[in-house]
Amino acid sequence: MLVGHDHDYERFAPMNATSSIDLARGIRSFVVGTGGAHYTSLGPPEPGSEVRNADTFGVLNLTLRANSYDWEFVPEAGDTFTDSGSGSCH
Repeated sequence: MLVGHDHDYERFAPMNATSSIDLARGIRSFVVGTGGAHYTSLGPPEPGSEVRNADTFGVLNLTLRANSYDWEFVPEAGDTFTDSGSGSCH
């Protein structure tokens, strides 16, 4: 699931409908509001938050396959924050 309601980047662990981490059947979500507007300050992490950043503009590159996906946050030139990984589909 992709959302961009906040002007920051945050990746969440796969979670189920009750907002509990569920590595077997959960859905991973990303907040990707890093397109150039002002940054949003980060409050305390929500349950399931794995990676957060509120000072780097960039894009999220997704590679989607039939049974898996890869992600990579690509920062604008000169910044060093990155995030990448892969997951399986169910």
